[in-house]
Formats: sequence, C-alpha cells, structure tokens
Amino acid sequence: MPRFWTPCAPATPRPPPARPPPTCRTSTARPSRRGASHDRPVPRRAQARARRPPIHPARRSSAMTARIGIVGIGWWATFNHIPVIASSGVAEVVALCDLDDDRLKVAGEEFGIAARYTDLAAMLAAEALDGLVVSTPHVAHTAPAIAGLEAGCHVLVEKPMATSAADGRAIAAAAAKAGREVLVPTGLNFEDYTATARRWVEEGRIGEVRHVVCQMGSPLHDLFAGEPMEETADHLFRPPPSTWADPARAGGYAWGQMSHSLAWMIHVSGLRLRSVYCAAGQSKTGVDFYDAATARATNGATVVLSGASTVPKHKGMHTDVRIFGTEGVVVFDNERMRVELWRMDGQDEAATIADRPVYDGGLPTRVFARLCAGEPVTNASDAECGAEVTAAIHALYRSAASGQPEEVE
Repeated sequence: MPRFWTPCAPATPRPPPARPPPTCRTSTARPSRRGASHDRPVPRRAQARARRPPIHPARRSSAMTARIGIVGIGWWATFNHIPVIASSGVAEVVALCDLDDDRLKVAGEEFGIAARYTDLAAMLAAEALDGLVVSTPHVAHTAPAIAGLEAGCHVLVEKPMATSAADGRAIAAAAAKAGREVLVPTGLNFEDYTATARRWVEEGRIGEVRHVVCQMGSPLHDLFAGEPMEETADHLFRPPPSTWADPARAGGYAWGQMSHSLAWMIHVSGLRLRSVYCAAGQSKTGVDFYDAATARATNGATVVLSGASTVPKHKGMHTDVRIFGTEGVVVFDNERMRVELWRMDGQDEAATIADRPVYDGGLPTRVFARLCAGEPVTNASDAECGAEVTAAIHALYRSAASGQPEEVE
C-alpha cells in the first residue's frame, strides 16, 4: 500500500475521563442525497433510504477528544490506524490490546501509548472507550467486534468484516442491537465522487440496474504468494503470510482486495447478490491469485466480478466498475480518475474529482475518528454493507471449491 500520510509524533497518554452511559440510537449509514435535477419519480428503494436520518452520535461533545482502543497490533494498525487517529485532531489511541507482549511493547513505545492489554475484556472494562479498532487477522474479527459493540463502542472492523456469511450477519445484528456504528474501511466508498455516483443511481438516472461489471487489480503478487510485501520493508511490522497467503485462514485476493470493489458496487448500485459462480487461479501457497465470477442479483440483474493480484508495482491498484441500467450507465475508473453518468438521452454528467490519490487509506480512519468524537458523518461502508460483501465473497469461495454456482447465504 503506498504511503499517503506521514506518521505523527506519539500521543501522550492521559487518564480516562468520566464516561457517560452509552446512548443508543437507530443505526444509520446512508443519508439521502435526493436532488431535483430531473422530474423522474424517486424509486422506492431511494424513498426508503431517504427516511433514514444522518448519523449524529450523542455520546459526547465534539469539543472533547475521543478515546479509541485498538485490538490486533500489527502492520496496518501501526502504519495506518494509530498515526492517522493521532493526527486527526479529534481522537487519540489510548490503549492497545494484543496476545503478543513483544508487539505491545514495540508499538506502545513507538507511539507513546502506556495502556497495554493482552485481554480485550479487561481493556474494554478499564478504558472508557468511545471507539474500538479491530485489526486482528481476518478470521478473528467477529468476537472482538461484537464485544466492542456490547461495550457501547463504535467499531472499525478491518476488511473483510468477517469470513463467513453467518459471522457477518452476527456483527450487523450486534450493531443494530447496540445502536452503535460498525465502519468497514473500504476507502473508495468514502470519497465524495462515490456519493455522487450513488445519488445518480438512487435518483433513477440510469433507470433500473440490470447489469454490473466490477473489476479490480492490485500489485500484490508477493503478498498473496506468501512473500514479504516489497512496499513494507521499512515499516514497523510487515503483513504476515498467515493472514494473507494461507487458504485455511481466509487468505487470498477476494477476501483481501475484492472486499473493496464489492463494497463500492453494493453501496452505489444497491444490488444484493443471490448466487455466485466462480473460477479461480491460485498462487503457490494455494490462495486465489485471480478470480473470475458471474453472479445473479436478487432483482435478477447480472453481475461480472473480476480480481487479479499481479499488477506491476509501479502501476498500483485500480478499480473499474460499470453499472448498466435501462436508461444509462454509471462509469467509475479510479486509474483514470473518472466518475461519469452516460444517459440514453444524451444528458451526461461527470463528477468533479479533486486532486486525489488513487486510494486514500487514511480516509475511512479519519471518518471513524470523527464519528467517535461525536461529529455527524456519513458511514458509507457500514455493517449492513459489510455483511452483504462477506456473504457474497463467502459464496464466491464456496463456488470456486465446488465448481458449481452457490447461493449467497
């Protein structure tokens, strides 16, 4: 992952303030962006979403600094989560939790975080946290995510949110019950141009969605082959093969990368997948290097899903999604930095895209810091979206193993 930010100076620990009791509210993730740029009736799906209010967390004043804990201290926690939260200006990482004492010591000393735990329950009981970041290996997301929600925290769960449909649904149910937000940091979802693309679909600008092509490529042939990731040579920790390249521990490209592209497709198109058929090409460790899948959505739309891990390092990642409707097409291509609406009547539009990196890995972490600090935010990759992504990828892997189409659970 290219470096898009510089880790800031270590935060100074402070004693926890008195914590008000958690305030439950209806979990909301997708405020309506309906406009009046045309006279089409708003589809029922958009009307339902329009009734959902924006997120206005009520736990604390935004003038206060949010307290965030992290469980799972490894590469991404120390390269992204801790420095990005520390530089947010609205939150700080006050406690770390990991089963490895040596990792706790190294990270705690690097970032000046004194509160270190090997037991998550103890950290949640002692630290009066507003938010919890779950940065454990893929297969170990569910239990800490639910524990954080039950403790009254908003929870950032690294992608993939879970590695089975049942676990994804369990996290979403726990979030709804607790009245807390789960944020899955699929960064493309949080860009302004994504909100524009979603609005076009919600307003019916392309008519009914009937077909989607969703393709992603990444320069991660080393990572998914169980080799050291070239870009991380100077990082505090490096991504372990046990997480990314072990088929028994949800390694592979679909879990590790297509969780990004599917989250964007599901968030923008509004589709939910019903069945998936997948053929996969494997790396030398037995995880998927390449994925080629076709899917059927619950509304009958057809979907093509593609992923590849062997993009040259100097080219970087790319995501290309095209959503075809009865009246037009939405085109997203972050390599060429374009988000466009092509309409049958010629009334085309293009989203305004500022000078942005191809992928800003710090963006969702900053949104999470603001959420925990009590600021109103739009959660563009919530537990509902995460559960749908998890269920779809779970079916994809089952199909690759069985050689048959598999239902999305």
